[in-house]
Amino acid sequence: MGRRYDPERRQRIIDAAIAVVGEHGIGALSHRSVAAAADVPLGSTTYHFATLDDLLVAALEQLSAEWVADMEHWERDTASEMPLADAMAGLMERLLERNRKRLELEYELYVAALRRTPVRPIVSAYLDDTAAQVVRRTGDLGIARATVALFDGLLLQLLLTGRPFDRDEARAAFERVTG
Repeated sequence: MGRRYDPERRQRIIDAAIAVVGEHGIGALSHRSVAAAADVPLGSTTYHFATLDDLLVAALEQLSAEWVADMEHWERDTASEMPLADAMAGLMERLLERNRKRLELEYELYVAALRRTPVRPIVSAYLDDTAAQVVRRTGDLGIARATVALFDGLLLQLLLTGRPFDRDEARAAFERVTG
C-alpha cells in the first residue's frame, strides 16, 4: 500500500497537541495522546516531531503568532489618544471575557519554558514582540517591558485565583507603571 498524501497532517498534529494540553494539561501531552486526538498513526507524530519538546515548540510558536496578531489588531484598533493604562486594562478585560480557557492554555505552555529549555526562545520572542507593540505607545522600552510584565502577572494571578477582573484596579496598576 502506498503512502497516503496528507499535506495537512503536521498542522493537525500541532492543533491536536494544543487541544490535548487545553483539555487535560501539559502532563497529558504524549505522542500517543496527540496521535489519537489528530486521528493519525503514532508514527506520524514522531516523524514530524521527534521529541515532545519539538511538538511543544511548534504549538507555542503557533500560539505566539496568534498572540502577536491579536496584539497588532489591538494596537491598530485602539485610539492613539487613549491612555495606555486604559488600553491595557481594556485588553485584559477583552481577553478574559473572550476565552478564559484559551488564556489558561497559553499560560500553561508559557510556564512550561521554566523546565523545558527548547521552549524558552519562543517565550522570549513572545515577550519581545509584545514589548515592541507596547513601546510604540510608550516610546520607552523599559516602561513597555514593565507594562508587559504587569500584564502577564495580573492575568496569571486572575487565572490562578479565579478572582473577578476589576478594570479600575487594573487601570490603576498600569497607571503606576506607565506614569
